Amino acid sequence: MIFAAGRGRRLRPLTDATPKALVDFGGVPLLERVAGNLVAAGAHRLIVNAHYLADQVAAWAEASSLGVPVFVSREDEESPAPLDTSGGLFHARSLFEAREPFLLHNCDVVTDVDLAGLYRAHLEGEARDGRLATLAIAERETSRPLLVDGRGLYGRANRTEGWEVVAREPSNADEAREYGFCGIHAFSPRVFERYAEGGVFSIMDSYMDWIGDGEHVAVFDATDAAWYDIGTPERLDAARRAFGAAPSAGRHGA
Repeated sequence: MIFAAGRGRRLRPLTDATPKALVDFGGVPLLERVAGNLVAAGAHRLIVNAHYLADQVAAWAEASSLGVPVFVSREDEESPAPLDTSGGLFHARSLFEAREPFLLHNCDVVTDVDLAGLYRAHLEGEARDGRLATLAIAERETSRPLLVDGRGLYGRANRTEGWEVVAREPSNADEAREYGFCGIHAFSPRVFERYAEGGVFSIMDSYMDWIGDGEHVAVFDATDAAWYDIGTPERLDAARRAFGAAPSAGRHGA
């Protein structure tokens, strides 16, 4: 599944008439780049959520030539904001093939993280330790770090606002470290059993609840991968330079 419901206000004016997911990246929409990477990693079915200018996202999905079916999970365009990450995943639950683990990828992340390696690591870990999810992480500066120990995720923090949530005590305090989240997860299909209801809520809040209930959320170190969050024009330009992906004349986001 690709999270593509964001409006992209910080990317204006590029997103005044174009959803963030369809901003140009080297001649193709960001959404197509992410989708292509997932298919190359072995995905045989794609789900994309949409909110702002959802018809444009749906039109992209209908015209897709990726060779796999693409389903669109529409969120209520009359609401002022999308359902956030956990709410968006729950809303799309009927579109999943329930018996298979799956990858979840933010559309506004440009990276060369080894998606197939992340998926393999999750499958092996799920069989070995029953993990619910595996998150791609990296050593980098961030004001909103994930708290990680030798077992996996145990908390999160916001250093700007001065708070920290610890869902369980670290298994070994000497191993506890802070990492940046890469915006990519692998999930067991039983994640949908963890939801009591839908609504607007963050996947990170859900992780804290699930870990507090005894679930194991593991991590996949992707520190060596290139990674860009393209939330602002400056970050988008930096990612375009790093990947040699200048916009094509006349396309969205040029």
